[in-house]
Parts: sequence; C-alpha cells; structure tokens
Amino acid sequence: MNRTTLSLIAAATALAAVTGFAVVSAPDGPADTAAAGAGRAADAKTPARMPVERSSLLCPAPSTSDLAETTYTSITPADKGGAKGDADTEEGSAELVPTNATLAARDGAEDKEKDTGKAGPGKPVLSLKEPGKPVTAEANTAEAPALVGSADGLLAPGWTAQQTTKITAGDGRGVLGVSCTAPDSSFWFPGASTADTRHDYVHLTNPDDTAAVADVELYGKDGALESDAGEGITVPARSSVPVLLSTLSADSAENVTVHVTARSGRVGAVVQAVDEEAGSDWLAASADASDTVVLPGIPADATSVHLVVFAPGDEDADLEVRLAGPTGSITPAGHETLNVKAGMTTAVDLKDVTKGEAGSLLLGPAQGDPVPVVAALRVVRGEGAAQETAYIPATGQVGERATAADNRARGSVLSLTAPGATAEVEVTASAGSGGGEPVVKKYTVEAGTTLAVEPPVPSGLKGSYALTVEPRSGGPVHASRALELPEDGVPMFTVQTMPDDRGTVPVPEAEQDLSVLDD
Repeated sequence: MNRTTLSLIAAATALAAVTGFAVVSAPDGPADTAAAGAGRAADAKTPARMPVERSSLLCPAPSTSDLAETTYTSITPADKGGAKGDADTEEGSAELVPTNATLAARDGAEDKEKDTGKAGPGKPVLSLKEPGKPVTAEANTAEAPALVGSADGLLAPGWTAQQTTKITAGDGRGVLGVSCTAPDSSFWFPGASTADTRHDYVHLTNPDDTAAVADVELYGKDGALESDAGEGITVPARSSVPVLLSTLSADSAENVTVHVTARSGRVGAVVQAVDEEAGSDWLAASADASDTVVLPGIPADATSVHLVVFAPGDEDADLEVRLAGPTGSITPAGHETLNVKAGMTTAVDLKDVTKGEAGSLLLGPAQGDPVPVVAALRVVRGEGAAQETAYIPATGQVGERATAADNRARGSVLSLTAPGATAEVEVTASAGSGGGEPVVKKYTVEAGTTLAVEPPVPSGLKGSYALTVEPRSGGPVHASRALELPEDGVPMFTVQTMPDDRGTVPVPEAEQDLSVLDD
C-alpha cells in the first residue's frame, strides 16, 4: 500500500470523525444500486443520495424548577420504500441517555457538579425500537439531566427528538419546547438578552468522551460586548454546562446575539430564555447566515412580534421585509426596509404585525450586494400577567423531509410557507406512542403565502405522535409547528421550526482504480 492510498484513507477517516452524525456506507445491495442508478439517470453529475447510518442528538437539562414536568418524544420516520442499505444496517438502535454530570452556575453562584451517580453513561431515558412509531418518557424533577444520544442502522435517517417542559408558576413559567440538536462547532442565537428582567442561559452539551472547549461571544446594538469570561469554557466529557449570559459581561443589553464556537471538540448549544413577566422558552440556533431568510409560523393571535437580526460579516445588510400571510405577501407599514450594521445587533418591534392572520416573515436583499444575516423572532401571545413567549429562529427549507416529534390530540398548528413558487406537500401523522394508525394528507401552499392548519391526527390515537412534512412538487417550502398547552388562562405555547432532517447525504459515484496501488 503506497503513500497515495494511505492519504486517501486518512482523509476519509478524518471526514468521518468531523461529521460523525452523518455516516454512510458505499452502495452495496440491489436497493442501493437501484437508488444510485436512479440518481445518475436524472443527472450524471448529481451524486446519489443515501441514508445516513449514524445520527447524534443532544437535549439540554430541562429546568431547575420543582414544578417542571418534562416529556421526551423520539421517532425515526417510516421509510416509504426508499433504499434500506445492506444487510448489516437492516436493524438499528436509537437511545437517549443522561450525561455524566450537569454543571450549574445559577445567578452568579459557583459551579456545582450534580453527579448522576453512575461511572459511565446512565440507563437510557428512552429507546426507539422501530421506525414510524414514537416513544415517550417523562421526567418530573428539577434534577433532570441533559441527554446525549445516537442512532444507527435503519433508525438513524431522520431520527428526531423533542423535549417539552411545562412550568405552571414561578421562575421560568411557560411551555419550553426544543428539538434536540446535533453537535456542531458554531451556533448563532439572535434574540437573547442580558437585561435585568431576563435570565438567559446558554446550555453547552458535549457528547464525546473527551473534553470540549467553547467560546461564547455576545453582540449588542453597538457591537461586541466586552467580556473575558466567555473565552475557553471547558465542557467535560459527556457533560452539560449552562452559562448565565449576564455573568459574561457588565453590560446590560435588551437585545443580544450570542455566538458559540467550539475551539476543540464539538458541542450542542441552545439558549434558555426566561422573562420575569412574559414567560420562557428555548431559543434554538438560527439557520446558517443567508441573504434570504424565512421565519415561519407567527401565530394569528400574536400580540407582539419582535425581530432581531445580526450581520456576521464585514458588510452592512440592507434588507427588504415582507409578511407572507394566507393570501399573499405584504410589506409591513413603516418597516419596508431594515439596515443592519456589520457586527451589530438590530432589533425591530413589529407589534401585532399579523393583524389576526397567521403569517411568516421573509427577509431579502433590498438593494446593493446581498449580505448574509442570521435572525430570530420573539413572539408574545396574551396580555398583562397572562403573557407567554416563544421564539422562531430563521430556518432552512424542509428539503426532502422534516419532522416535529411531539404532537398531542389537540393544540398543534402546522405552518407551511412557500416564499417563491407554489408547492404541494404531503404531511404524515405517525402512529401514536400508545396506539393509532398513521394518516396522510396533502396540502397546496400558494406562492408567497403561509398556510396554517390543524394537522391530521392518527386514527384511534393514544399518546402523542409525530408530524412529517415531505414536499412533492413545486418550489421550496419552510415549516414550523406550534404546540399550544394553555394553563389557567395563560396561552402557553412553543414553536419548533422544521428544517431538513438530514436523513440522507450525497454519495458521489466512485469507480475502482487499481493504478493507485502501483509504485
């Protein structure tokens, strides 16, 4: 074996190590060959797409409230006849287990380690047995740890999990929902805050067996906030560290963009945003910076919509603002354009911009050269003491498929947005966690509109179920799912965006070339 061959193997090994959550094998069986052939027939230069064989997910520690009631829901969507890989991957496993420890630094107190009492990974909180049927678990305690998990084989493609916590009173009151995230090296969170009325934490979770080191940077309306405390934060192996944002800088800022980067290793990151008056929710990371941004699923009864935008590069962004409603797109009066200075957080109060109709916000270049931005919405429902807050980050298109894991018999609202051309999508309500048969329904989303619907419910539903969206024709579609769980007159809710589930990856056609073995 010569140096060239060794270099190729080393490169492939390094790629697998970096992208660990999306591992595939070369086509081997008849089904794989057929799938690859179909891809090449469509376009000889387009790589075939193959199912991933390993996925990773991370869920943050839910809450320190004694009133917290948390439900975990996990599912891998059922395969509808696609390639299933070789014989070695016809079975699989998917499970979420507690981290070794959760390190807490609450209200400026010293870090405290809360050991689970286990030398290694704990007993699984939930384990998935088959595609197409969700499993659930509950944790009604303030000591519930963060979770790390992986899926392989047939349970890896599209594996999705959601953590939903309901807190009926006290600090953190509200419904806090988050789709468990894949580990990565960079995350942007526009919409956080270090104001006195907010208590926002960024949760950093390390899924690996070696420590990770991360930096947390904060950007306000005038640029970077001075801070040394956010540099070089160590996240021990298979552990989670929540960091109170207000301890990272002496500056009190109403609107902050948080940037998390991993110096070494990889982490999962999500912000727990707690407002003393308007409730709380998880703020998930914005989609990668782009010059066109879609924020889908503003509820029809939103009483306040707050837009936060950040331009990560060296150039200012001039953006056009549009609202895609049920019948078309309009420009919000007084907010036709938005100028975002490079490296500075820009916030706009759009008030009750939807005027009683569900909608989605679309941002695009207004003039000059397009400049990529990240963005998020803070959405409030209710008035006075009965307010509740949720967050909608910018999200990528559904792509091939996207899933929202936790849906109940009532309270789900599915929002579908087609910013360009008209699109047709197929929505599958999975079997229930305790019983019920899947139901499929098709929807047409007109160009430039948002379609907000009560999604289909499995027949004979028992327990909770998942919603899977798959575009069938037309232009790109962006989606989100709102889950409404009202309590004592408070319209508690949470919104999860639905980007592509990365269940498949492109695999370029390869041919054997034995000449590389020659000296």
